[in-house]
Parts: sequence; structure tokens; C-alpha cells
Amino acid sequence: MTTAISPSEVNFRSNYDRRKVATNIFMVVAFLATIFGLFFLGLLLYDLLKQGLPYVSWRFVTTFPSRNPADAGVLSALVGSIWLMCLIPIFAFPLGIGAAIFMEEYADRDLWYNRILEINISNLAGVPSIIYGLLGLELYVRVLEPITKGRTLLAGALTLSTLVLPVVIISSREAIRAVPREIREAAYAVGCTKWQSIWYHVLPMAFAGILTGTILALSRAIGETAPLITLGALTFIAFLPPWPVTTSVNEEGLVIIEKVSAGVASFVEALQTPFTALPIQVFNWASRPQAEFHAVSAAGIIVLLLLLVAMNSAAVLLRARFQVRK
Repeated sequence: MTTAISPSEVNFRSNYDRRKVATNIFMVVAFLATIFGLFFLGLLLYDLLKQGLPYVSWRFVTTFPSRNPADAGVLSALVGSIWLMCLIPIFAFPLGIGAAIFMEEYADRDLWYNRILEINISNLAGVPSIIYGLLGLELYVRVLEPITKGRTLLAGALTLSTLVLPVVIISSREAIRAVPREIREAAYAVGCTKWQSIWYHVLPMAFAGILTGTILALSRAIGETAPLITLGALTFIAFLPPWPVTTSVNEEGLVIIEKVSAGVASFVEALQTPFTALPIQVFNWASRPQAEFHAVSAAGIIVLLLLLVAMNSAAVLLRARFQVRK
């Protein structure tokens, strides 16, 4: 005896089959798009390594730029990028995380000015980086010139911190929002204040997600060139900031570390020193007509990629450690 199939069941099966076919087609298209992108990325990396690897050496990393491609190095640009990557978290992340905490835990979303604030922060994340460069030129270089001393490392770090601030705020808000409401209610039940529940419960659970936003923000900042060009970052610097090490160059052109110094005065002096960065140096070499400088710029890109991988690896390990603790 056969069981009759109702028309609704027939329609459900036909719709299910169509959705399954559409899902499979979408998966194939997405897979092919991924392979297509990885293929051209592989070609780009191959061409980059082919041109730049012969120039990558310890001497290349420990020498200053030169007008001769064979003697050119990235020491000043590498140190400048490391300084920027150390200063950006100091300026951007406390402010960004604090703003995220206020907007998620304290601000009333029904008020019109809070809604305007949220919309503006979301829009600022998509503003071209050259606009932040113009802002930094006017605000940090000219208006705050008594503090930054003009086109200095401090002005560059503040400009890039402003650039990544919307990304930090948005990612931190999403991480804080993902913490279950029950965690806050349990903290209130044992007598915690609102700030104690945030500090001891919400932030530790959200810290892994906040570090993810940190990785994205630093990854964007380390490769930015337009804001630094707008600020007037130098392309040829044959010296290092006066802190934390004192160096000299021997007869072979290698940099020798003489002593390590510390102190607030030397730190402030370093922040008010002219600077360059790896993207600026690479751009300068790539814009020159000599083919040898193009190969040197490829070597500079390799050093920049290695710095980016090292920085992201440290952030990923730190995030994994907090996830295990949680």
C-alpha cells in the first residue's frame, strides 16, 4: 500500500532541492573566487621574493638608506615603523576601548546625540586615509606644534592613532556586546557595582575579541603611506631617535650599539625627532627610475611583511592565551 504525498510536501521537497542546488552553486563560485585570489597573490609574492630576496641580508637591515642601491638599507625606516607600532596602542587603544565601554554600557541609545555619535564613528571607519593625513597636518603638526615640534614621530603616531581609532571602537563594541547579559546580572547579584562587573567580568571575557580588533587596526596602520606623506615624513634619514639606544656606524657601514639609555627626557626627545617608516621608504625607492631601486623596494616590502607577521603572531598568541584563561 503506497502513501499519498500531499501537495504541500511536494512543494517543500522541490523548494528544498532548489535551495540545495543554489547553495552548491554558491559554494563552487566562492571556492573558485578564493582560488582565483590566492593564485594572483601567489604570483605577486613570487615576483616579490624573486626580486627582493637577493638584497635581503643582515647588512640591509642594519644600514641606513643610500643613493647607491647596493649600499641601501632600511634601518631608519624599520626603527621608525617599530616606534609607530609601539606608540599607536598607547594612544589609540585606551581611548578606543574606553569609548566602546561608554557606548555599550553607559550611553542611552534612545538619545539622539548618541545615535548621531554611533553613525559618525561607523562613517569614520570608511574615510580615506589621506583625509586623516590632512587632519594630522593641521592639528598635530601646526596647531600642536609646541608639543609635537612639527613633522615628528609624535605627530605621525597621533595621526595613525586617529586613523585606526574607529576600527578599535567598532571591534571593541562588538566584543563587549558578545558577552552574555547573564554575566553582568550574576556580578550584580553578588554585590558588584556596574564598573566592577565591567572591569572584572566583561572586559576579561571580551579581551580576546578586542585583541582581534587590535590586530586589524595595527595591520592597517603599519602599511599606511598617504597620511605620512601628507605629514611630510622624510624619505632619507641617516640617524635614529636618541632613545633607547646610542649607536654608531663603523667603517664597513654597519651600525654598532654603544649603550642603552633611558629616561623621560630622552624619550620625549625621541618623540620630537623627524622620522621615516617602511612604507615611505619603499614608496621612495619604487618611484625612482633605476631598476636596481625597484629590487631594493621589493626587499623593503619583504622586511615590512616580516614585521607584520611578527606583530600579528604576537597578538594572536596573546589572544589565544586570554581565550584559554577565559
